[in-house]
Amino acid sequence: MLDIIQGLFRPLDTDGPILFWAKEILGALLILAIFWMLAQLIVMALDKWGKRLASFTSTDLDDRILHRITPHVSRLLVMLGIYLAIRSLPLHEKLILVFSGALFIVLVIIVFNLIYHAFDELLQWYIAGRQHNSDALISRHMIPIAEKLTMLFLMGTALIIILKHFNYDIFSVVTALGIGSLAIGLAAKDTLAHMISGFTLMFDQPFRIGDRIQLSGGQVGDVAGIGLRSTKIKTMDNQLLIIPNSDLCNTMVINQAFPDARAKGRINIGVAYGSDVDRVKALLVATALEVEDVLRDPAPEAYFVSFGDSALNMSLFFWVEEYSQLFGTTDKVNSLIIRRFTENSIEIPFPIRTVIMEKGTN
Repeated sequence: MLDIIQGLFRPLDTDGPILFWAKEILGALLILAIFWMLAQLIVMALDKWGKRLASFTSTDLDDRILHRITPHVSRLLVMLGIYLAIRSLPLHEKLILVFSGALFIVLVIIVFNLIYHAFDELLQWYIAGRQHNSDALISRHMIPIAEKLTMLFLMGTALIIILKHFNYDIFSVVTALGIGSLAIGLAAKDTLAHMISGFTLMFDQPFRIGDRIQLSGGQVGDVAGIGLRSTKIKTMDNQLLIIPNSDLCNTMVINQAFPDARAKGRINIGVAYGSDVDRVKALLVATALEVEDVLRDPAPEAYFVSFGDSALNMSLFFWVEEYSQLFGTTDKVNSLIIRRFTENSIEIPFPIRTVIMEKGTN
């Protein structure tokens, strides 16, 4: 087709400079117009027939990918038309190399941008279908990391293709990058350790965004974000803890939201010696069941734990539906226990110490 167009507008020996360049530019514009019309036709075909074909599938993945890549396909064809139009002009060889080289770089960027958007749509579709599945290969909070890794990989591949096109020695570039990476790795080994720990946390998933965890230092909070270098935890006092990932990987963490959101509460209380232990245990269980937020299954349990110095030590265990209810429910149960103990004449003794003083003899 290009040969036919160039044949139609091939300058003659009798043509002057103006007519010569007029024919050449007209031929280049015709090439560009053909590719522009071809781009519009392909966009129309994708909008019409592509959507019809995609409607026969059971998922909407192909519809979403088609919607994301259609503009890039149009740009790709237009840029290809510009590339071929400039190549058809009788410009100086250096100008041809400069223009064609610049357009080649733009074409490579458009192609890899198209691939990136298709992969990103595939990733979003995968996560949307498995957002409640804990066994999913990639969790929701890993999407930004996966997108960045994909972008870096595509950028590296595009760079290699561009360097190969301009006849640069790729092996020397790779060697230089390797030496530079080694120097950077030695200078930032702590940062790399945090990044590797971040990947470990994302793949191992000891906790997820939104889970309530308890650190080895006793701090309790909800996971607000998991990054490459650090993890953000919002405490109960509305403060934001920023903890390096390597510290979290090398310490014990209690996940209160796993395996489910239910939480177990414990109330320790002492009653006076001489109290009816069975009656006290039954009263504790009945008191806990009076509170609406206490679960009936598993049922509350009360135990006689130990003999104290001045009291019989009892423990009441109960469950709530969500760990966020535990603090408020414990307050309600404690308040109700005091009331029921007062009504049933059950004494909660004060600590007593008996001091015997002997008078010394002269």
